[in-house]
Amino acid sequence: MSENALEQHEIDYRARQLRLGTWIGVAVILIGAVRALLDRHGGPWLVALMVLAAAGQAVLVALPWERYMTRDGRWLSRVMIAWWGANLALLLAFTAYDVAALAIYPAGVTLILASTAALAGDREVIGFGVASVAGYLGLVVTRDRPAAGTLAALTVALMLGVTWFCARTASNRRRLDAGRHTAERKIEALLENASDAVLAVHPSGEVTYASPSVRTALGYDPAIMTSELLMDITHPDYLATSMEWWTAVVNGGRGYTARAETRVRRAEGAWIWVEVIATNRFDEEPLNAAVISIRDITTRKELEEELTRQAFADSLTGMPNRALFRDRLEHAIARNRRGGGRITLLLVDLDDFKLVNDSLGHTAGDQLIAATALRLHQQLRASDTLARLGGDEFAVLVEDITEIEAMDLGDRLLAAIRRPLRLGNREVVCSASIGVATAKAGDGDDGPDPGELLRNADLAMYAAKGAGRDRFALFDPAMYAGVLREAEERAEVERALARDEFLVHYQPIVDLPTSRLIGVEALVRWEHPVRGLLGPNAFIPLAESTGLIVPLGRWVLRQACEQLARWRDEFPAAAGIRVNVNLSARQFQHEGLVEEVAGILAETGVDPRQIVLEITESLLMQDTDSTIETLGRLKALGVRLAIDDFGTGYSSLSYLKRFPVDILKIDRSFVDGITTERGDATLAEAVVQLGRALQLQTVAEGIETAEQWSTLQSLGCEFGQGYLFARPGAAEAISSILGDARP
Repeated sequence: MSENALEQHEIDYRARQLRLGTWIGVAVILIGAVRALLDRHGGPWLVALMVLAAAGQAVLVALPWERYMTRDGRWLSRVMIAWWGANLALLLAFTAYDVAALAIYPAGVTLILASTAALAGDREVIGFGVASVAGYLGLVVTRDRPAAGTLAALTVALMLGVTWFCARTASNRRRLDAGRHTAERKIEALLENASDAVLAVHPSGEVTYASPSVRTALGYDPAIMTSELLMDITHPDYLATSMEWWTAVVNGGRGYTARAETRVRRAEGAWIWVEVIATNRFDEEPLNAAVISIRDITTRKELEEELTRQAFADSLTGMPNRALFRDRLEHAIARNRRGGGRITLLLVDLDDFKLVNDSLGHTAGDQLIAATALRLHQQLRASDTLARLGGDEFAVLVEDITEIEAMDLGDRLLAAIRRPLRLGNREVVCSASIGVATAKAGDGDDGPDPGELLRNADLAMYAAKGAGRDRFALFDPAMYAGVLREAEERAEVERALARDEFLVHYQPIVDLPTSRLIGVEALVRWEHPVRGLLGPNAFIPLAESTGLIVPLGRWVLRQACEQLARWRDEFPAAAGIRVNVNLSARQFQHEGLVEEVAGILAETGVDPRQIVLEITESLLMQDTDSTIETLGRLKALGVRLAIDDFGTGYSSLSYLKRFPVDILKIDRSFVDGITTERGDATLAEAVVQLGRALQLQTVAEGIETAEQWSTLQSLGCEFGQGYLFARPGAAEAISSILGDARP
């Protein structure tokens, strides 16, 4: 049973005890009045006085005792003694009179002493009932009168009732006292082992109670807890705030609860963080204090600080990360609006950082980042902010410098990064591209937007990369115009894909000795609604840079396969031709390339051996192992592979042997000068001989004159394509050729 339940249970019992005892008192007084009237003892004045006393006792029954009783019963005792004292005095006086009259004085004295002893033992009701009933019993039984006998019988019955009531009341009191003591011991044990220290503090600041857990939470003996000690152990930085908090609790009214976090000193001297919660109970008897709980939250605060550090600091360099840098940039802009100063933002991006990771490993890459951060920091003022935004990108925020000073800072940063650095057992030299953006606002001007300033610096940084790297570039509004133009062009390409504005033209590939059609190359064109028919140079670079080349290349492959399937159905001669389709570097690196090619071949039903996928020589040198794996998977589908623009890259013969390719395409730059430049002819011949040695077919691109055709034949080149034979055209032109050809 809880402490509150025990308290209420005790109050209910004491109230019932009071009411029952009161009714007994009323009955005894009335019996005494009747007896006095019959025996003519004391006269009418005594009878009237006793009837008045009985009426007073009856009034007591109607009082709501539960509302006025306190836990320790002091209010109950005061009521009993104050009100019943007069009635008991009257009864005892009457008893003494009868005892004197009947010459049984010793018995009367004994009864009076018993009543006094009962009162002294805080058993007001028991003493009242026992004394009154026993006294009247002793008097009544000495008289030989019928009425007196009846009254004696009633008195005996009342005495038995009082005896039963007293026994039950005593048992209940003992049980309630035992329960209360058990609950108190439990509460004390819980408080002693609790992690929170609990205090009861009077509005004056006096500590009226301190739980045993104070020793666990703060290290102090609960007996020495005072308001002076609480102020003494509070950290000076938080003392004023703590006093304001206590004032708010005192003035907050009943039930007001306030929470605060502060630092206090434990008994051994260590400073800890605590959470303090106080509830105003000043108006509640018998507490009349604020209940304060004190909890040690040092571990939580340390965790919060660590999480905050991780959230706003770069784990590798320890410098501010993107989130914290953005916050500082916003504050700098706010100061700029008030004071009209200049803000300069520099974005620093390392050149070819990926090569360091790929060649030396990620550990070396981390060392390079940490060393670069240190070098940049050494070039800055204490008031400047250096942050790592992610990867190999850094940001520098500088206030109140001119544009010339910003350029000088850019030069210093580049020079610092350029210094040789030893990573492991190798010495490397790095460079960076820096974009610089500045902003200045006068009084009343809103100033720049943080996102806009970052965007401007980013555009300038990419302009520096585009201009050759290892340099800085200042932001120019024309850069933003270029970005807008590129965004518009990208949107146009996306719309063109959605509206089927692209089409595929086909250029014949012929057998050089016979001029017979042996295949076609699929070339994409854009039927622009305003600009007319556009060649690949107008949109392929943009599609490649934005990633749109992947869906566009997929569409071209599907169109070419579907067209080949139609030609095979219509023309017997189409059974032996092949269709070449270019794969861009972005497509080749696309994770689902092989699955997409397999799906298109299956859907269109073409013979995979009639499909030739062209890839550039430079693409083959990127991540060679992965490239060989992808080529092998494509080869397993049954398609043939060709290296486009062969001779313009830097692939070695050892790699070429590992690549599962079938065809080498001689770049048109060699064909252009094959009849005029001895070197071009020599290179073209070398490619032909290489193909023959590796059992690869050779195809010459860009044949435009008969002399080029004749020379290539003499060199042993098997196949060719170019304007001499046919320009790229619609599928109908190829259909005409196939219709005239023999199967």
